[in-house]
Amino acid sequence: MTETTTRLAPVGSHTPTSGGLAKAALPYADSVESELVQVYVGNSRGWALPPGDPRQDEGFRAGCAERGLAVYIHASLLVNLGSPTATTVERSVAALEHALRRGRAIGARGVVFHAGSAVDPDYYDTAMRQVRESLLPLLDTAAAAEDGPRLLVEPSAGGGRSLASRVEHLGPYLEAVDRHPALGVCFDTCHAWAAGHDLARVGGMTETLDTLVATVGAERLWLVHANDSRDPCGSTRDRHENIGKGTIGEAPFAELMRHPATAGVPVVVETPSGDDNAGHAADIATLKRLRP
Repeated sequence: MTETTTRLAPVGSHTPTSGGLAKAALPYADSVESELVQVYVGNSRGWALPPGDPRQDEGFRAGCAERGLAVYIHASLLVNLGSPTATTVERSVAALEHALRRGRAIGARGVVFHAGSAVDPDYYDTAMRQVRESLLPLLDTAAAAEDGPRLLVEPSAGGGRSLASRVEHLGPYLEAVDRHPALGVCFDTCHAWAAGHDLARVGGMTETLDTLVATVGAERLWLVHANDSRDPCGSTRDRHENIGKGTIGEAPFAELMRHPATAGVPVVVETPSGDDNAGHAADIATLKRLRP
């Protein structure tokens, strides 16, 4: 391979697993021509921690290896380490511990989780202490497993006293855990747009990625969620749309794919897939076309 080829960002989708990891995810990845997959290992909006099926795990891991597919896990959307409700924090920690265990079983490279929210405007300082106390042990565990996944914090769409929504908010979040080397960043374009980054303006995506690099360092961007949006910039609404069919438009995604910070960084679409998977297939094809 040439150096240019090795630096191309692989593109794939969030992938359904209903019916079994190997049985469902591998044919889906083939059908949309994914180069990587992202999956849930539990209910996306619940606290259940299923143990997984060893046979499906083995088949999935082998099938991904055969296809050269990197694997990422998205933790439950309920995870909130900054919550003022103690039970929510406890369940969030358990959910991340579970995702890390399942990640080791299926060969995942990373576990994505949302940055969380303080909920109450007066709870921010306490929420950040909770992040430190809860996250540092998880990061140490991740770092100790040489072949296990790392954790990736994903800024939210804003609103609700978010602990990190705009990319510059990642600075205090990382400082809270002493910039632990096992914590990476997942950049979501719809979230950034909703949080007020004007990605649709010419140069807006580049400017936002430059700010991200200045805040966390280029070496900490480990995953990108490439999603268009149904809503205007700054809406704080997280409603995904297919690439080029939303309010962001296609051109900013060309900036995304050609920015130095995203060279070689895996890209996942979490857009509407449609009954025939055509949405994901089209979005993956578009992002591949926009690669340098």
